[in-house]
Amino acid sequence: MTIIHFPKSKQGCGGKIPEWLILPVAPQAAARIRFSGEDKLPQAVPLRGALTWIADLLAQGNDIKGLDLHGPGDPLATVTMTRDILVMLREHYHNLPLGITTLGLGLDEHANLLAECGVARVTLLVDAVTPQTIKKMYTWIRPGKRNTPLAEAAEILIEAQAKGIAACKAAGMAVSVQTTVYAGINDQEVEEIARQVSALGAGPISLIPGKGWLNTEEKLPLPSEKTMTELAQKVALHIPVVCLPEQATRGEGIPPIAEGGMAVPKPTAARPNVAVLSSNGMDIDLHLGQAIKALIYGPREDGLACLLETRDLPEPGSGDNRWEQVAGILADCFVLLAASAGQKPRDILARHGLTVLLLEDNVEGTVDVLYGGGKKGKNRK
Repeated sequence: MTIIHFPKSKQGCGGKIPEWLILPVAPQAAARIRFSGEDKLPQAVPLRGALTWIADLLAQGNDIKGLDLHGPGDPLATVTMTRDILVMLREHYHNLPLGITTLGLGLDEHANLLAECGVARVTLLVDAVTPQTIKKMYTWIRPGKRNTPLAEAAEILIEAQAKGIAACKAAGMAVSVQTTVYAGINDQEVEEIARQVSALGAGPISLIPGKGWLNTEEKLPLPSEKTMTELAQKVALHIPVVCLPEQATRGEGIPPIAEGGMAVPKPTAARPNVAVLSSNGMDIDLHLGQAIKALIYGPREDGLACLLETRDLPEPGSGDNRWEQVAGILADCFVLLAASAGQKPRDILARHGLTVLLLEDNVEGTVDVLYGGGKKGKNRK
């Protein structure tokens, strides 16, 4: 999932979406993409932890434009819980607009409820508009609580998304669309997606290059920059195209010392491992303040770096004591890789000998660089 950035955005996609904070508080999925490579949904952040995270970011001077319920599951898969979360967020942060990101199953039924709870914007995940393509992309889709044959569920999803756009518009909520482009899977359908959602009244749309696994050994190729540019140009004929903040910063990595960058930490006998904050196992994409698990990479007996284990981290809400605990849990790590982090926890961890590097990049490639292989580009500080 795209989960949980608070980066600085840049121009380059015809426009940009204001920096809403993504809150991964939905615990249950409504569907499963074939290319995710995950057997189990990542754990949702508890509401208490999300509230603490928001407070910490605001205290650090971050300019949050809104709060979006997005992942790791679908907010509409647990409507009652989502309603309670929205009510609590409205109570604590009444001045911040609220939004949800959803596949759209049940959206037409619950649009009025969402509007009553203060939702101003719904982001609809539309990756296909034909049953044939949907069946290529999903292993299962679950309308409601019942198991449904994929062919039938694909038809239901298409209808639900169309009805959902109309219902949101009628309820006074803006509807934007997010489309993930999978090379050779749905790229030929992207322009038709834009045409249809625009005709229904949605807009703008953002295009995200999709990657993942075709099977346990073969990776799905990432769409080329040329392909994404050409698709954006075609889509722009039907609907405004915007750039997500996380798209703008993707791919910035560790600076070589020879280029004048910061000194990259090195493994030692006492600290041979790397801790990584990732929502999907592929990308460094989590904020330190809301991460509840860390992937631990380290050298095998043959010296090659690999994933050793996953470790639980303390939940948000315990102040400075939390970072003291994290330092103990990661005492064998020489670096912690995160998409973003506050200065105070970075200082506390540094006093315990743990350097926090902030970047958004591929996990395996970055770990390889830290152990002396490969080359990376410019770091984001």
